[in-house]
Amino acid sequence: MTDKIVVLCTCASTEEGERLARELVAARVAACVSVVPGMLSVYRWKDAIETADECLLLIKSARAQFPELREAIEKRHSYEVPELLALPVEEGSRNYLDWLTANLGPAAPE
Repeated sequence: MTDKIVVLCTCASTEEGERLARELVAARVAACVSVVPGMLSVYRWKDAIETADECLLLIKSARAQFPELREAIEKRHSYEVPELLALPVEEGSRNYLDWLTANLGPAAPE
């Protein structure tokens, strides 16, 4: 198993997803965020079954960055309870995992 994670997070719009993606990558708590538009979610909220058009963020990061990533999303997200699920990366391409590591951590000076 690696120290890398993929975090799932849904957003109300592609625009919100793109904004969050850029902020997470700029802060170096994510090396890459894929924004997947056109998703329909069905869920229970306040005792009612709801449906919503959403987009899905696939956030590539590492366990060490998760607390800061979670804080950034919870602070900037439009949802009262944003989805945040971190899934472990069991294996991966060595070149990609090395690239991920190189693009996480303290923000580079601009």
